Amino acid sequence: MKRHEAREKALQVLFQLDNTDLTVEEAMGHIKGQPTNVFYEKIVTGTAEHLEEIDATIEQHLEKWSLARLPKIERTVLRLAVYELLYMPETPKRVVLNEAIELCKTFGDESSSKFVNGVLSKFTEQ
Repeated sequence: MKRHEAREKALQVLFQLDNTDLTVEEAMGHIKGQPTNVFYEKIVTGTAEHLEEIDATIEQHLEKWSLARLPKIERTVLRLAVYELLYMPETPKRVVLNEAIELCKTFGDESSSKFVNGVLSKFTEQ
């Protein structure tokens, strides 16, 4: 499984976990396809484990928005990307940003990618 595909599957798992009682393992079990890999499991479990810190960090970078008001896809993409930015420094920030934009284009709409790009660009400027 390539990293882009791992991010797509991770996004689907994290999307399911948002506002549900599913466990990470249950949500991961609902995503079918190729066998998983270490990267996929790391970004799913890491994002879920650090969700409060990730959300607080995202809130600091939102202007005139609250995390609760964001559409679910944008919120989930941001969480996944911010996890990588905070906890996986080996991945270049530009790669994380580009992958997040591509995920929004695949699962959201044109405005999704623009919004996520604007929020995440604040992280890459640091």
